[in-house]
Amino acid sequence: METSLLALQVESVQRSVAFLQREHLALLNDLHLELLSLQKRCNDLTCELKVTPPGRSQAEVEEEEEQLEARCQQVEMQLGERQCAMGELRTELSHKGALVGALRASLKDRERRFLEELKLRSHRGTVLRTELQKQAESAAYLSFQLHCARKKLHQQRLGAREADHSPLPSPPPPPPPPSAPRLKHHHKPSAHIRAERARECIPRHRVTGPEEPTPMPDPALFLQPHRNRPRPPCSDTQKLPGGGGASPGGGAGGPGGGGVPSVADTAPNVAATEIGAEEP
Repeated sequence: METSLLALQVESVQRSVAFLQREHLALLNDLHLELLSLQKRCNDLTCELKVTPPGRSQAEVEEEEEQLEARCQQVEMQLGERQCAMGELRTELSHKGALVGALRASLKDRERRFLEELKLRSHRGTVLRTELQKQAESAAYLSFQLHCARKKLHQQRLGAREADHSPLPSPPPPPPPPSAPRLKHHHKPSAHIRAERARECIPRHRVTGPEEPTPMPDPALFLQPHRNRPRPPCSDTQKLPGGGGASPGGGAGGPGGGGVPSVADTAPNVAATEIGAEEP
């Protein structure tokens, strides 16, 4: 915008200077022609004075000469004024030319700085996009590991729940072979009763809630993040469907326990859970 304004100002000044130059040349031509005509008239008058008899007086001749001299002085004064105006215009034009040069240099410097800053920001954006892609891949991998850990934890919880609520039978005497089908026949009602008792001991929100683990989240949400989508903070927690721990009792991991840390913080806990699950 500033460059176009300066260009328009320079163009208007150049047009003004060209117009004044043309006017000056026209005036000089007119003055030259007038001087030539005056010289010619003087020569004619001189010839007339020489040829014609002296009918005019000396006073008239002197008066005419004074008029001609005054006219010449007036024309010379006008010419000097025009030359002074041309000099002032040239000075102003040179000053504006220097100002335009300084502004062009400043504009080039600002453009260079802008391009450097743009290049730096582009490089920084590339680095951040690469880092975001790596973090998205790691988040998808950790989400998969977390899903596996949740599934394994749910299976362990179900096994621990059945083991905790099942009564510890005393070692019975070795039954005779014919009674073996009878024990197998009574195994199902006792297991059903134990399951009902276990469901009565579990809180109401655990009984009415889903018994199966939640499905694995879509890793594409992490692999292709949206630009305008705000990034969730690392302190947010996700609640497990059955609680946070493997034991059915109270505490931070019980049925009414707290939530699970974020994906980045659960990587060591997932590994520890897998190791603890493999130890039994």
